This record gives sequence, C-alpha cells and structure tokens, in this order.
Amino acid sequence: MSVIRANDCDFRVCQIDFDTLLGIQLEAEERCWATRWTSVDALRSQVKEGSVVLQSLMREERGGVVRAYRCLLLFSVVNGGDAGGVATIDVDPATYESLERLDRDPDVRNALARMFSLAMGGISMVSKK
Repeated sequence: MSVIRANDCDFRVCQIDFDTLLGIQLEAEERCWATRWTSVDALRSQVKEGSVVLQSLMREERGGVVRAYRCLLLFSVVNGGDAGGVATIDVDPATYESLERLDRDPDVRNALARMFSLAMGGISMVSKK
C-alpha cells in the first residue's frame, strides 16, 4: 500500500452520512477486507449515528490498478458525550470516487489533512498555564 499525500490527485476529504458508512462497511464485509468493523452491529456499537468525516490515507494497487482505498474516519463515539474516534476502513474505488468532496480548495485540503494528522496522534484538553 502506498501513502496518499494531500497534493496527490486522489487525495480527498468527504463528509458522509451514517447510511453511507453502513454501505461501505457492508461492501467491505462482502469483499472480506480486513480493515473494517467485524460487523454492522459492531460499527453501530461504536459510531454514533450522524455525519462522519472520511479522509484518504493509502491506496492498495495490484497490477497498476487501485483495488481499495484505506481511509481514516473521524466520528462521534456512542456513549462518549462529545468525544470522537478515529478508525480506518477500506473503500471500493467506485464508491470512493462517488463521495462528495469537502477539500476542493487547497488551503481547506491542507487544514483538514492537518486536523486528521493531529487526531491520529491523539488530542486531549490542555489546561493553560
């Protein structure tokens, strides 16, 4: 798998609804992809219904053809109050291409990429000194 950088033509950040996430999960289950929840019920137990932000992370290619996009998901967690979670899921290229982009402006793209980078590293409230 190769890393997708913010300046790559197939980099994107999308806001998806919960039903779209469920569809991506079901597609990943059908294809027996490892990077997914174990089931729709497992996903529902962790991801609060609502919008989810998806960012491309890596592409899996075989024979020069993209087989799947590994994406980061930023979502509200079930029973977490205002807490969020970050997880990965593999997305079919056709589904990936159909998602509506938030990152058409280069400055927005870079800001969103930075937010995901911080989220992956862990975010915590900091008391000011």
